Amino acid sequence: MPLDCKGHVASPRDKAMQIRTSVGPAPNLGKRCLWAVVGLCLWAGQVSAQSVSCKSLVATGNPEYTPYLWRDPTDETRLIGANADLMQLLSKEIGLPIEVKYQGSWARVQEQAKNGRVDLIAGAFFTLPRLEYMDYFYPAFRSTRTVIWTPAKNTFTYKTWGDLKGRKGLTVINNSFGEAFDRYAKEFLQIDEVSQLEQAFRMLGVGRAQYIVYEEDPGRALATKLGYDDLKTSSVAVSNEGLHLTLAHQSPCNTGEMRGRIAKALHKLTKDNVMKQLVENNIQRWRQQVGP
Repeated sequence: MPLDCKGHVASPRDKAMQIRTSVGPAPNLGKRCLWAVVGLCLWAGQVSAQSVSCKSLVATGNPEYTPYLWRDPTDETRLIGANADLMQLLSKEIGLPIEVKYQGSWARVQEQAKNGRVDLIAGAFFTLPRLEYMDYFYPAFRSTRTVIWTPAKNTFTYKTWGDLKGRKGLTVINNSFGEAFDRYAKEFLQIDEVSQLEQAFRMLGVGRAQYIVYEEDPGRALATKLGYDDLKTSSVAVSNEGLHLTLAHQSPCNTGEMRGRIAKALHKLTKDNVMKQLVENNIQRWRQQVGP
């Protein structure tokens, strides 16, 4: 008779138990393999669905951001400007159409990005809270200068952030002027937010504020259009920040492959310094629209 592992004679019952023990786990192993296959199929299906759904991209941005972005007077569903032109160059590089659409105010644009209703924001400063709902591409494609705007009869001179203490300021809702200034303003300054820059200019003109914090080039363009030619801008900048292209986390196009394609193309366009000519072209374009 056969012996067991201790040298004892193994009975028929012992042999039966050994057989049952050796084959018992097999069904569980089969189940684990089946679930692994199912999981792999679901993952592959998801990746495939993302690839199929990303046949084009929708970009948007701040519609009061001349010469970078503003509403097309011939089609107000579209945005035009230097950043919109950059998106068309990017489109050619990545081989996908990019539509630059008007999506409302700057605050609404950011909400649209949070909800995945737009893919790209064509021009955003870096802030930590925005990292919660969109990815930034580097390097920044443009550097912008933020200044202090004051009425013609202004009685104070701006040189440092501390000069703004005790004075009532304005800016546009959800605007950022760099992490450092944003923190300082939140702790020490009184800056109210309005929905549009035009509203801020009107309030400044009637004495409801003493200054506005806003970027120099877009502010100058709108002031010219509205006839606020007597407004002053500080010679010292509040901050100099980079404009970034961003991709919403909830966008169906936000895949590793797509991020790589966009990053590579944007790096090439930035290296070629295409924005310099695009900005110059759109300053002239804006002046022709506004007229003498």
